[in-house]
Amino acid sequence: MAPGEQNLSVLLATMEPTLDPAVYVFITTTKALHSLPLATLQPALIVQEEEGTTIVTTEDLAASHGLDGVFPCKKISLTVHSSLEAIGLIAAITNRLKDHQISTNVVSGYYHDHIYVPAERAEDAMQVLARLIADAQS
Repeated sequence: MAPGEQNLSVLLATMEPTLDPAVYVFITTTKALHSLPLATLQPALIVQEEEGTTIVTTEDLAASHGLDGVFPCKKISLTVHSSLEAIGLIAAITNRLKDHQISTNVVSGYYHDHIYVPAERAEDAMQVLARLIADAQS
């Protein structure tokens, strides 16, 4: 069993989202991972896919490397230590954000879950999550 909280009610009531002030973008490349300037791109996320490698980095760092990113977004991190085996947390969050027409790109790290939302909707997303937490606590 993976460490971290698994109880959905506890996760929703204690998720404590934090909003990263940076604007992130998604970029893609077909270059070999070892040939990329990862130290200076400082990726928040790297996903290797058959078609290429996706890198999420700040808009400023992407621009400084002459890279065009898509989906300018902000990262909301849930500070609760959720188990990688937890069931329903991401579904509950993305369903609630969907109800408010806020798109999400979600990644789960070992300790926390991170939600990338459109930069212009980040504050709205934080308000939606605050209501979700309040609902779970009542």
